[in-house]
Amino acid sequence: MSATPRTQLLGRRREAEILCDLVDRTRHGAAAVCVVRGEAGIGKSTLLDHVAVHASDLTVVRAQGVQADMDLAFAGVHQLCAPFLGQLGDLPSPQRDALQVAFGLVDGQAPDRFLVGLAVLSLLTASADARPLVVIVDDAQWLDRVSLQTLEFVSRRLLAEPVAVVFAVRHSEGEPVLADLPSLEVGGLDDHAARQLLASAVHGPIDDQVRDRIVAETHGNPLALLELPRGRSAADLAYGFEIGDAGSVSTRVERDYAQRLAGLPRPTRLLLLLAAADPVGDASLLARAAGHVGITADAAPAKAAGLLEFGESVRFRHPLARSAVYRDALPDELRQVHRALSLATDPVQDPDRRAWHAAKAGSGPDEEVAAALESSAERARLRGGMAAEAALLDQAARSTPDPRRRGRRALAAGEAYVAAASPDAASELAGVAVLCPLSAQDQARLVRLRARVLFARSRSDEAAPLLLDAAAAFASEGSPLARETYLEAISATVFSGRVHGPAGAQAAAIAARDYVTGVVGAPSSPPAPSDLLLEGVTTLLADGLPEGAPLLRRALGPFADEEPTDRGATQRWLALAPVAQETYVHQLWDFAAWTTLAARMVRVARDVGALGVLPQALQFEAGVHLHRGDLAAAARLIAEGDAISRATGSARLTYAALVLAAWRGEEADATRILDEARESATIRGEVSLLGVSGHVEGVLYNGLARYDRALDGARAGIEHDGFNFTGWALAEHVEAAVRCGEDDLAAESLRRLTERTARVGTGWAQGMRARCEALLRAGDEADRLYEAALEHLRGEGITVQVARTHLLYGEWLRRTKRRALAREHLRAAHELLHAMGADAFAERARRELRATGERARPSDDRRDDPLTPQESQIAALAAEGMTNPEIGAELYLSPHTVEWHLRKVFAKLGIGSRRHLRDALTSGTAARP
Repeated sequence: MSATPRTQLLGRRREAEILCDLVDRTRHGAAAVCVVRGEAGIGKSTLLDHVAVHASDLTVVRAQGVQADMDLAFAGVHQLCAPFLGQLGDLPSPQRDALQVAFGLVDGQAPDRFLVGLAVLSLLTASADARPLVVIVDDAQWLDRVSLQTLEFVSRRLLAEPVAVVFAVRHSEGEPVLADLPSLEVGGLDDHAARQLLASAVHGPIDDQVRDRIVAETHGNPLALLELPRGRSAADLAYGFEIGDAGSVSTRVERDYAQRLAGLPRPTRLLLLLAAADPVGDASLLARAAGHVGITADAAPAKAAGLLEFGESVRFRHPLARSAVYRDALPDELRQVHRALSLATDPVQDPDRRAWHAAKAGSGPDEEVAAALESSAERARLRGGMAAEAALLDQAARSTPDPRRRGRRALAAGEAYVAAASPDAASELAGVAVLCPLSAQDQARLVRLRARVLFARSRSDEAAPLLLDAAAAFASEGSPLARETYLEAISATVFSGRVHGPAGAQAAAIAARDYVTGVVGAPSSPPAPSDLLLEGVTTLLADGLPEGAPLLRRALGPFADEEPTDRGATQRWLALAPVAQETYVHQLWDFAAWTTLAARMVRVARDVGALGVLPQALQFEAGVHLHRGDLAAAARLIAEGDAISRATGSARLTYAALVLAAWRGEEADATRILDEARESATIRGEVSLLGVSGHVEGVLYNGLARYDRALDGARAGIEHDGFNFTGWALAEHVEAAVRCGEDDLAAESLRRLTERTARVGTGWAQGMRARCEALLRAGDEADRLYEAALEHLRGEGITVQVARTHLLYGEWLRRTKRRALAREHLRAAHELLHAMGADAFAERARRELRATGERARPSDDRRDDPLTPQESQIAALAAEGMTNPEIGAELYLSPHTVEWHLRKVFAKLGIGSRRHLRDALTSGTAARP
């Protein structure tokens, strides 16, 4: 296998071998990913060239991040996919449509960016069927944000495909790019290699002290070693020259490039500036632009100076050369070349880049330019490029001469930045808007924007009053934005605040209820199912459960069955669904509603590719499975949600993971997650996370029979008194208090639990209340209450609580010397808890059973499930009859990866085909991950 010239890889044997091994693994059918990291000029690009040559017998595609393209959504992905666009017809239609809209090939609604990611994954893996594929991405730190997230998503999903992805990333301040992918750090050359490389660049003798100084000050940076001696005379090198003041190597190298520009003719400098200002690399475009500034596209002097390579495409010798050219230009020169590039850019084929150059060419505000940028932003939004939309609107606002229009555009840009998870930029645009004359409705938008920024930075109670003020202003103006803003205010208080208080959920609900019921001008159109549900939630919070429950029950069917007709309606449904879940679960104790809404939310999120919402939906569905006693299924759903959160760069949702760890009785894992959650909650002001932590400690330590710890933990959950988990914490507190001999505390918690559940009427609520009351009663009354609890909870299918009720009943029976009956309930508890993997509670049941004189196997004697969570999930979907492509689309995997997992599943389960999957899974072979 050939390689790049030896001199280019001087001192890089280790790095070259690692990368070549990566390619070789791909030759043998395995996927591989590596991020090559290092400072500018350290040799990353040379290593990528070496990889390309080593992989010359494979399919190699390359892309290069360019600073000027960072605001153009999907520009980097388009570079990579261009060779494969002829295969678009082979993709499933949702993926094909998403990619075509993203690339601007067809018009359509904005695709979810990670549905686009799945399309790119499918396209690349399909191309690897014929021959292994090597994807090379240089200067990934300069990819547009959507492309970077898409390629990170693809890289995480590669497993069994013959695809290698190699990124090169420059060191930078702040959060590193592609931080969680495997990486290779590239440092400076050692002194021996650095001296050899320097000698190859110097023609003639060099003073030893000068040589040592160059090696030391460049820190072994190959580009600096090669470039700094260029243009120096023999005398310079013999007696020493000033390398420059302190600073990074990249700064010094860029300064050296700038020095070379000074000796070039003005037409050459203008040509270089044209190339630096628009990095498309199209030589014909550059020639046309050169004509507009009155020069010819003669690149010979630039090539001789080692700055530019000119052929069918235009390429700078190094990105620092591009930076040096652009930064060295005067403002008038920049405007001149951007104007030329705007005129040279096709207004039909590339209107967005034309508008961008026109904005850069302007010497002041220009409404025509601003309007063009606004249109470009709309096209970017429709392609799913939120970051590009925000950047274009930002530029449009700054180019707008009329202050009223500038204010509106600044608000739109700020709202887009919030959607693109850039609260700092949004805050800056809010500062622009506040200086402009705004209408009453735009003033409300400004308040809402500031609240959103605040909530994004720290989920504290401070956002709620601002959202309420904005919603009230919208309502007084008759704006439909009032409905969604009230919803945002309720969500802010439900998930990050407390129920009561001037800025609590109750205050938000009272204001929202007044709006919904027409006191402050509700919309005149018939209410949608979402409006019915919002009315029920607000009534419950404002007036209490007796008034709110009937409205919520009336709203459940229409809301659960609603089919949103457009993207906006779908987003509103998904925005309201979490509040609905919390309401039906924690206020109405309605397990059937929870089950229905969780499944519906997951399906809607999957159907529209709403991966920003899907992790939360999976959390809710995981909770359903946990309460049914299927902890393995809950773990699979949580793992899927975590994988999506990592792929999207979102914060991990820890609620379901906390509850699962507590039920499993894994103290080390649970306390680790608890500590992380509390730290995160404290930093972000997410008060509800502190509330769930108390409930989780109650479950964990009740299972471990450390009732004093359970008492303290559950008390913390009760004191939180939030919208969710308080009722659950009360039940844990009753049990812990009774076991600690604190009957008065138990009685008070039972009283509060009874108040919360007395008018609910569901089997879940009645069963939990009966069980807690049984703990404080004796004789026949206790028997009656335990039996009633079992009947209610069995009817709901809440297996975990059925098992715990058997345990508590059995413990009580043993203490009252009725050992035979105690054994029946303890045996049932142990079998259920043991099978589901609730180890601490199962061990507690085993000890009690042994005390009755009956032996049961220890909880740790269960054979571990040989399947990982992802294998179990794939196996379950395959057992339902889904094909590999269908499973891949469901789980955001490639069909190759699905097949690879299934081969492992068959081997672990000892079966030979899909026909036997259902029997193997239901037989208990794969009971627990």
